[in-house]
Amino acid sequence: MASTIQFLIHKTFLFFPYQDMVKEASTYLFNATKQRFFFKAVKIIIPLHWLPKPEYLSVKTESYDKADVIVANPFLKYGDDPYTLQYGGCGEKGRYIHFTRDFLLNDNLYNIYGSRGTKVFVHEWAHLRWGVFDEYNNDAPFYVSVNSGNASVEATRCSADVTGKYILQSCTGKSCMTRECKYDQQTKLYEAGCKFIPNKTQFSPASIMYMQSLPSVVEFCDQSTHNENATNMQNKICNHKSTWEVIMKSSDFSNTSPINSTSPPFETSFSLLQTKDRVVCLVLDVSGSMAWNNRINRLYQAAEIFLLQIIEMGSWVGIVTFHSTAQIACSLRQIVSEDVRQDLITYLPTSANGGTNICQGIYKGFEVINQKNSNLDGSEIVLLTDGEDTTVSSCLTDVKNRGLIIHTIALGPSAASELELFSDMTGGLKLHATDTVDSNALIDAFSGISSGSGNISEQSIQLESTARSVAVKQWMNGTVTVDSTVGKDTFFVVTWDGITSPPDILLWDPKGKEYRTSSFTVSNLNLRTARLSIAGTAEVGDWLYWIQNNHIAPQVISMIVTSRAASLAVPPVTVKAHMNKDTNNFPNPMVIYAEVSQGFLPVLGATVMATVEQETGSAVELKLLDDGSGADITKNDGIYSKYFTSFKGNGRYNLKVHIQGRKQTVRLGRRQSRALYVPGYIENGEIKMNAPRPEVSDEEIQAKLGSFNRVATGGSFVVENVPSGGTTDVFPPCKITDLEAQFEEDKIHLSWTAPGNDLDEGQADRYIIKMSESFLDLRNTFGDSISVNTSSLVPKPAGTKESFQFKPENVTIENGTIIYFAIRAVDNASLTSEVSNIVQAALFVPPKESSPDTLPTEVITNSIPTQGPLTDTLPTEVITTSLLSSQGGEI
Repeated sequence: MASTIQFLIHKTFLFFPYQDMVKEASTYLFNATKQRFFFKAVKIIIPLHWLPKPEYLSVKTESYDKADVIVANPFLKYGDDPYTLQYGGCGEKGRYIHFTRDFLLNDNLYNIYGSRGTKVFVHEWAHLRWGVFDEYNNDAPFYVSVNSGNASVEATRCSADVTGKYILQSCTGKSCMTRECKYDQQTKLYEAGCKFIPNKTQFSPASIMYMQSLPSVVEFCDQSTHNENATNMQNKICNHKSTWEVIMKSSDFSNTSPINSTSPPFETSFSLLQTKDRVVCLVLDVSGSMAWNNRINRLYQAAEIFLLQIIEMGSWVGIVTFHSTAQIACSLRQIVSEDVRQDLITYLPTSANGGTNICQGIYKGFEVINQKNSNLDGSEIVLLTDGEDTTVSSCLTDVKNRGLIIHTIALGPSAASELELFSDMTGGLKLHATDTVDSNALIDAFSGISSGSGNISEQSIQLESTARSVAVKQWMNGTVTVDSTVGKDTFFVVTWDGITSPPDILLWDPKGKEYRTSSFTVSNLNLRTARLSIAGTAEVGDWLYWIQNNHIAPQVISMIVTSRAASLAVPPVTVKAHMNKDTNNFPNPMVIYAEVSQGFLPVLGATVMATVEQETGSAVELKLLDDGSGADITKNDGIYSKYFTSFKGNGRYNLKVHIQGRKQTVRLGRRQSRALYVPGYIENGEIKMNAPRPEVSDEEIQAKLGSFNRVATGGSFVVENVPSGGTTDVFPPCKITDLEAQFEEDKIHLSWTAPGNDLDEGQADRYIIKMSESFLDLRNTFGDSISVNTSSLVPKPAGTKESFQFKPENVTIENGTIIYFAIRAVDNASLTSEVSNIVQAALFVPPKESSPDTLPTEVITNSIPTQGPLTDTLPTEVITTSLLSSQGGEI
């Protein structure tokens, strides 16, 4: 599988640093994976505004949104931790790796993270490609271990053979003192601020996912070296399996075998590509079935919004219509003014007849694009159809080899089942809209087709999209919040489906300025849409609207609000929504994800509602959570998640999310999957500390957003094998992943988040809690372990914190006693969840302090300057790599 790497870098930053990094990483990866994988090819995409050179090739389907590695300054002042954004669970691929410019350029960070290529890149690549997790834990850096009957406090690490000392460092200015750590009398572990300082010389070769910077580290932990007792994310998420076991279960691994060599058979090659102006051709179905269910009029409304409000200034646009044959409705036009936008909408179709030939439409789209470019590389087609077409397969191979992107919109329940193949082959979006007029799905589909350039300041952002059936003389009202990160090119659009005259509209801005129906513009070409463009930058705050149905019958009325970033210097709040897979076979559950962020900062505490609509029009609404339970892997990372199990039938479903924030503060939560910031080393018995991790104030890592609204489409997915006669209860409660345990005098206190009846929805029927003094017995033979009496424990609704305290029986509790616990939930159909994460409760009485408070070492360090805020606009580059098997075949 080809992998895309993107760099946002300073103009003066030439190519060699990351070329060297990838080359080094290729060799290191090859040996770390036991002679299986390496990087063969890297494609670097040069920004459009750079002067062209003969060696620059044309970009094809590569884009910012598909990048595997983003190199960019962090938003707001922060350090240089490399990290990988991971949405999913064990073995699931991540979204992207983020490196900062300073990390790539600052050699002073070498001692802290290790080699950029041979160490850090492979650490992050394993997160991204194979879905493994860190083997350290800054939140739980220590745990109690018993070896040969002796209890001790150990650092959370893998392997446990990594040796070192436990050191506390305190600094005043640039002068720092170190001493051995003391015990915390409350936690019985080491005191806050204590760090594990490793010996620079180690004999353990593992593990890359723990302390990647150690010279001895050359491999991943496997079954023989894995520390299954460590309190880290790898054990928690991957059921205490080693990272190498997870990698071996990947599809990459199953398709390869090792080669007898110490170096990759190919050296990584680099090629340079350059972006071009955005070129988009709308290829629109006007066959006879488009006259049904008001489809052609809804198409006009949605495409009009796309042309007037969504597509970016400077883009080139053409329009093709097709039925049995295809016609060029409008040749390519560059959007350089509002007049061009207004002219383009005059070519949108208003009538429908004839059959359906999708390939004819696509080929005519090729002709339109070729009016500007000699090839199709990097251009886009937006393909909309509502009909079946038995000839679709005739052009699939040709499309695959053309180097363009096709976004598909399936309208209604009968669109060709092969339609999504065009998107799959070209990397385009897959969108679907039902015939339900009060869902706005078609408008949302067009509104979600933004440029993949990564320049978010140019892209349209949807603040609102809501529709409902309004009775005669009744009002539809609501509030749309314009926050400080948006406000330019703001449009309020009202649509209706009854008579051609508009409803009564009243809109108030935050200062009380009034806009009535007469303030809105109704085009002669589209008599069921009224549009208001706000001059300049829209007022920040709540905009209130009231719309009255003055028709003699009920009609569906909708409000759509779009805007753009208010400033080039401040990124707007954005939302990316999607399902964990595009195609699903019942009864496998699916997961909904919505990433809410401002730049690279997660937005916490928002209310996120997802609507999943089946092609027949039935819809399910779910609240997504960022609480680290159920489908959500990590708490407070700005990724809101929920299982989806309400499958109403086979066919297409589409996802839409509404996000609302009320007086929100964006706060930086350190990413979980990141390279370890190593505090120092012990060399020849001497402690050599690195500069302490840069500390930043709240003002530097947060931004007060106030209130905000966002709407985003998550595209479409297809479900198969749903029983025609309806479904029974096939979904057990979800696995509990946040179980915690501790001794409280002679009792055990357990806490966790309640699962549901169906995964993370509803309420379980009962719990099964087991305990054992053997970790392995509890993991391997859960049912045979000692049961805890839970007769008094009644499960709470999903997402609620559970707390349970009891006195263990038949266990001799003394210093050094460690008891392991795990839990399963059972629903009312006797379906049982997976075994939870396994936790320990340790009774440990720390030895009396005997060592002096201060070690005979005073360390003078020069603090490494933290990176300042982004002060200029950086050009964009994209790198694509092909990960190859040891046989040289691309996977």
